[in-house]
Amino acid sequence: MSTEARERREQLSAELRDEPAESFGQLTPEQLTTLADALKRQRESRAAGLNEAAEEALKLVPALARGPVRRILFR
Repeated sequence: MSTEARERREQLSAELRDEPAESFGQLTPEQLTTLADALKRQRESRAAGLNEAAEEALKLVPALARGPVRRILFR
């Protein structure tokens, strides 16, 4: 395995937060990068959606209590 492929596989491993399956070794370095980038974008999109939903939910809390509730929930 080339140094480039090894680095890209490590990048994918970081995004998966685990070692990729052996079959991922058949992918080209470019394919590994594309997959890692797609996983990163999906994770960021999900996190943004969750943050947006949490902010919307806080609108249901009375205004005076929002600050303390936000600090308690999102330390």
